[in-house]
Amino acid sequence: MISSWVHPEVKALLNGTCTVVPNDTRQSLAPEDLRERCRDAHGLMAFMPERVDDAFLGACPELRVIACALKGYDNFDVEACTRRGVWLTIVPDLLTAPTAELTIGLMIALGRNILQGDRLVRGGSFGGWRPILYGRGIEGSTVGLLGAGAVGRAIARRLAGFRPTLLYTDDSSLPADQENELGLRRVALGDLLKQSDFVVLCLPLLHATRQLVNRDFLARMKPGALLINTARGSLVDEAAVAEALEGDRLAGYAADVFSMEDWALPDRPRDVSARLLGSHKTVLTPHLGSAVDRVRREIALEAAGSMLQALRGEVPAGAVNRPSSPRCPVLA
Repeated sequence: MISSWVHPEVKALLNGTCTVVPNDTRQSLAPEDLRERCRDAHGLMAFMPERVDDAFLGACPELRVIACALKGYDNFDVEACTRRGVWLTIVPDLLTAPTAELTIGLMIALGRNILQGDRLVRGGSFGGWRPILYGRGIEGSTVGLLGAGAVGRAIARRLAGFRPTLLYTDDSSLPADQENELGLRRVALGDLLKQSDFVVLCLPLLHATRQLVNRDFLARMKPGALLINTARGSLVDEAAVAEALEGDRLAGYAADVFSMEDWALPDRPRDVSARLLGSHKTVLTPHLGSAVDRVRREIALEAAGSMLQALRGEVPAGAVNRPSSPRCPVLA
């Protein structure tokens, strides 16, 4: 079962040995529909909108592998998969570069007032250059990265040409040679917030990081700073961000991810915050982090390869668990 649209090459790879049941629409399946379609499936290729818990696995007793075409997998119950003998795999590397690229785009769009400028020109009142919409460039600014994992380092690498001051905070330091190569300096969170013109979130969604960006966090930021989130929506208290924007404590917020997408959280909001939607200080994109055609093809192909490995009884690439008693392979 393939739960979302994929490129023809992906279905062709699987069709060689499997009966493929695709979702050829661009819409996600309702949870109950997906569960019904997976009742006799041996493999599921899953995407960001899905949630797999113990109840789902119990309703799909033939599943051997869930191959996720994604990197962050907190919507999937790893412990339940392991207990029931189901492999869970992810694609750990291919999303890094396009996400870093989009992050830079959001920084520029927010800092240089690109959306406001577009609306001005389209509104019919533009008569030529005026001394308006002065914004903030990346060159000469201080950028603070919360997290120096793969995405954080990729962002730093791409920012080098803009020559900002690059700060980061993380639970552990990068090796000195890597800090020097990337032009990064590790500081305490409080110092990063006090100094940074751009604060960029590069963290996974964990219990410890949920709503890390709250009223206290925002109050500690440099007045007039810009906040960028291409990581996970629930890192941010969206009501607190809206409040900071309305009170001019925060000059702008750009997001590609939203709390309503974090399906495993029962108290998640069901919509994007209306206050964020209504603010002229926001740049909001519909989870485009990895939405590069070539990259999405490669991600799904890698997930399909992992699925085939598991169905043959091999240890699949990208596995995040190791079932002690995996279900019997179904491919020779």
